[in-house]
Amino acid sequence: MFRLLDKLHARLGDFWWYSLMLFCACRIADVLNALVGLWLVPKYVGPSELGAVMPLTQFANFLALPAAAFANTFRNELTRLSVSREFGKLKTLMRGVFIATAAFLILAIVVARFTLPLFLERIRIVEGSLGLIIIAASFISAACPVYSFALQALKKFKAHAILSAIGAPIRFVTMLLAMPFRALSGYFIGQAATPAFTMVGDVLCLRKELAVPAEPYWDRSVFKRFLILFVIFAGWSATGGISGLVESTVLRQRLPDLDSAGYYMATRFSEIAGYFFCTVSFTIFPYTADMAAEGKDMRPLILKASLASIAFGALVALPFFFIAKPILAILPHGTEYAAYWWVIPWCIGITALTFPFSFYTTAEVSAQKFDFLKWLIPFDLAYPVLLLLVTGHGHLAGFIPTSWTEFLTAHNIYSLETMLLWMTGANAMKLFFCLAAMANAKPTSK
Repeated sequence: MFRLLDKLHARLGDFWWYSLMLFCACRIADVLNALVGLWLVPKYVGPSELGAVMPLTQFANFLALPAAAFANTFRNELTRLSVSREFGKLKTLMRGVFIATAAFLILAIVVARFTLPLFLERIRIVEGSLGLIIIAASFISAACPVYSFALQALKKFKAHAILSAIGAPIRFVTMLLAMPFRALSGYFIGQAATPAFTMVGDVLCLRKELAVPAEPYWDRSVFKRFLILFVIFAGWSATGGISGLVESTVLRQRLPDLDSAGYYMATRFSEIAGYFFCTVSFTIFPYTADMAAEGKDMRPLILKASLASIAFGALVALPFFFIAKPILAILPHGTEYAAYWWVIPWCIGITALTFPFSFYTTAEVSAQKFDFLKWLIPFDLAYPVLLLLVTGHGHLAGFIPTSWTEFLTAHNIYSLETMLLWMTGANAMKLFFCLAAMANAKPTSK
């Protein structure tokens, strides 16, 4: 058996072998994650509130954007220090990241104090303890990648696979215990459980590398270099975060409760299409970083990873044309959600459109090339503005012509179908820009 596996490893190569290993391990975890999304959450969160789960998650992520941008700023440096085995500097760097995360947490609490009550009112949710819980969950999730990136850089994919497999049961049990008391609060407590466990597990996996004295790392040149990178990542994260937050909020605020809940249930299935993509995306970063450093063309690897992920998504989508409705019918409140079966394959198609774009940006970041932000940031700013213009005109009375409002209302702009069309078009345009950028790109000079 081991000889056969060694032969398969040699035939596939390190990149596809580790991707396959992570995929198999993570799918064990996804069984429980699917149980959470498809049974536990709809069991305790009724149709009137289920559609609020996604905008609440987006809002939590938005509060943690500075911390997440800070962690991403050091992703390349974590890779460099790990590969060069400068673990004393790596230790100092990680300490700095966590100190900054604590400062960002204080800032987020202040911001949430004034903005969260208004946001909860807009998405029709009343739950007093929810604010601090989603802040805690978002910041634990934002801090966790610091150590995960170190595992990724050292290509400790086996350790990451084991932690992913164990983290899912912890999340499930936590939600199982907490959600019966307060459904939405229990959901976010469970969301925080997995990254908290993963962070501890990452530290244990890195104990050998970090069991060294901390070495001086920070100086003026390093600070200046990373300040520039932080501004880049913060701008990218902010525009993308605003775009995702507006999109999910519009889906909740402007659609009927049942439509937004049906969309949530459909996306639990469409996430299956991203299983292979997420695995390959985690694996690809250190490989494209190495290729960029050696002056090799990254595009063949990006295209192969994209085609493999899209093919997997197509295989997932096909059966749902036949089985989506009966599966939805047997879930909690399934008789109400079964009518939304058609949303599942559509959402899988939307998800598949994002694969090449995500692989491309991951590879560009690994090579410390950010030219794609010249078109991505303006697009991510224009898209939510356009969405608000056509769906939020009830809040813009007096600023836009009455004839425009009447036209939008007459054409049923407040429908789930219309929102899916907007999402499809937006992601298709991103894919077009991405392919054009790849076609005009030149290999990195060595």
